[in-house]
Amino acid sequence: MSLAVKEKTQVRVVFLGAAGVGKTALIRRFLQDTFETKHRRTVEELHSKVYDIGGVKVTVEILDTSGSYSFPAMRKLSIQNSDAFALVYAVDDPASLETVKSLRDEILEVKEDKFAPIVVVGNKADREVERQVSSEDTLSTVELEWNNSYLEASAKENSNVVEVFKELLQQVNLPSRLSPALRRRRETFPKERSFRPPMNKTNSCILS
Repeated sequence: MSLAVKEKTQVRVVFLGAAGVGKTALIRRFLQDTFETKHRRTVEELHSKVYDIGGVKVTVEILDTSGSYSFPAMRKLSIQNSDAFALVYAVDDPASLETVKSLRDEILEVKEDKFAPIVVVGNKADREVERQVSSEDTLSTVELEWNNSYLEASAKENSNVVEVFKELLQQVNLPSRLSPALRRRRETFPKERSFRPPMNKTNSCILS
């Protein structure tokens, strides 16, 4: 059986978390390699990109959700229609970690699957002085008690952002070659903050 048949060629990942923890910032850093300091409220945005990996076309959809709990029905639908989940909190906001715990419970209930692909992301790791959430304690809880993956990241400093997406995609059985391809793509980005990768009309790119 060929790789194209055995492995998923379309996947949707959803970013969930409290308002202001940096879900949009992580996605924007990954897709555009840019960072905005001003927080803008997100209702729901879907980004889609097609990757050509060794002749296998893979469609990756990234769903950016609202941090507001005024949209419970929308959030439930987002969970139902997604394959993998990034649960984002901010290391300087303990309440946002409690939100992650509630969201994880909701995912397990909606998906009826205690092994749903989940990556817990401690964003704003650059705020070490303001840190109020222990990375060691959270790592222990997430990996040992929840049996999920855990990463700390900083959209501002572009730290571990690609690793977050790599971990999400690895968990949903995408072609294994995607991970090093994404890493090479990141390494080719210029360091200047003003850089924006060229966008084309098909919203696709080729990764070797």
